Amino acid sequence: MGLKHHRFRSSVSAAVKHDPKIFSRSLQSQMDVLIVRPFESLRRSHVLDTNTFPHVILIDGLDECIGKYNVTPQPPLADADDRQQAEDRQAELLAAIKRCIVDNNNLPFRVFIASRPEWAIHTALKPGGYLRQVAYHIELSDKYDASGDMRRYLQRRFEEIGLQIGNPQWFSEDAIETLVQAASGQFVYVATVYKYITERRGSPAERLKVVLAWTPHDGQVVRPFEALDRLYASILSSAKEAYEAVDTHRGRDFLLLFRAHYMNVGLFHVPSTDVYLSFSPDVLSALLGLEAGAEDALFSDLRSLVTLEKDRGNLHLRLYHKSFSDFLEEESRAKEFFVPVSYVFTHLSKRCMQLIVECPLDFDSLPDRWEAFPLLERHRRSLMDATRDLPFLLRDAHTLDDEIADFTDHDGWPKLKKLLLLLMVHPEEWLRNGHSWKTWTNSLLYITNNLAARKPEVAAIIFEFLEKIKRGREGLGLEMEGLDSDSYSSSDSD
Repeated sequence: MGLKHHRFRSSVSAAVKHDPKIFSRSLQSQMDVLIVRPFESLRRSHVLDTNTFPHVILIDGLDECIGKYNVTPQPPLADADDRQQAEDRQAELLAAIKRCIVDNNNLPFRVFIASRPEWAIHTALKPGGYLRQVAYHIELSDKYDASGDMRRYLQRRFEEIGLQIGNPQWFSEDAIETLVQAASGQFVYVATVYKYITERRGSPAERLKVVLAWTPHDGQVVRPFEALDRLYASILSSAKEAYEAVDTHRGRDFLLLFRAHYMNVGLFHVPSTDVYLSFSPDVLSALLGLEAGAEDALFSDLRSLVTLEKDRGNLHLRLYHKSFSDFLEEESRAKEFFVPVSYVFTHLSKRCMQLIVECPLDFDSLPDRWEAFPLLERHRRSLMDATRDLPFLLRDAHTLDDEIADFTDHDGWPKLKKLLLLLMVHPEEWLRNGHSWKTWTNSLLYITNNLAARKPEVAAIIFEFLEKIKRGREGLGLEMEGLDSDSYSSSDSD
């Protein structure tokens, strides 16, 4: 502002001379002394024409404000203390803007802020936040469709490349449309593509072909999305460090927990049985051993990549970027941030067995229906899912011989039998269906047959459990589709 108005510049210079230590004071004090007071003083003296004064203050990359001077953009901070300091400074800046500029009706300024929705800005803009009622919020990751902007950006940039190489026909409209669709509304994708295509000593046409046909695999030399991968890795690293630094989160594996919730986007697929499970985020968190409302803390530093949406009162996780999903699925891209699905199945299997064994119910006098269980709603639902899904999860988990033996020693199978039969009393329970029950049983038989050579006494107890549950189903008038009606043994499994 001072560069355009010499009187304003002189007023600011006088303020600095009067208080040379102003730049070490709070941001609110700096803003008051260096912007608000000089402007109001000049206006009162009638030497300033406000009609020619800039009315918009632009702040780009608020999330990159780290609390210290630096001329280069900063990646997300991994160190928890540095990150907290940066968040405090960002929050201080937002609060100063509100108090000094937004709440001051004597100033003509409007403030335009561009930022990823990190903690400080998310907190200020969420319901109840101090900027909620005074800010116009454009959510580029959700509400705003940037496809047209990306299409025009690529069109202009590719036309410029055509002029430089003397071939205006080097790209096609279909290629631009393919890139726009692959971007999933995220400008960072097309910006990364353009940067790769225009790298020195390369043919733009050949690099465009690489991008359009590229699929990752081990040992691949060409990596057109390397810059995008570094961004995703940096965000995940920062989020992991911040989450695990919280004292109540000690011992938790952030990447494992996030991977589990990511796998639950849409439906939770169990590859070996081709079964699709469905968990609400709060129930999945309970299965993972997290407290109520833990999803907000888990995704707190990933808001530029994911969002929790409400649908009919239920929360659902949604990824903004298809390219982020591609990154998570490919070990060659995610590298140390890649979590194999078997890790998630292993953790969930352990947790399901723990929930059943430690369930605070009197199994000698259970209520006659699940709704009457004296448990909180999320605990009741997580116990139901643990009962239904344990064999499917075990099927794709790592070998858990000791954990299954411990489950057996703590009367896990008799408890599971009672819980299952109580589930199947309900007429709409999907395990009542013969085909579904066959899939459930065959999954457990597969695990038991593999276990038999190593722990035959445990396997024998599981076979006995299956016999008892079969008789219990028969008592409910339910048939067994495609299974030997005489007995369960190793020959029954697929």
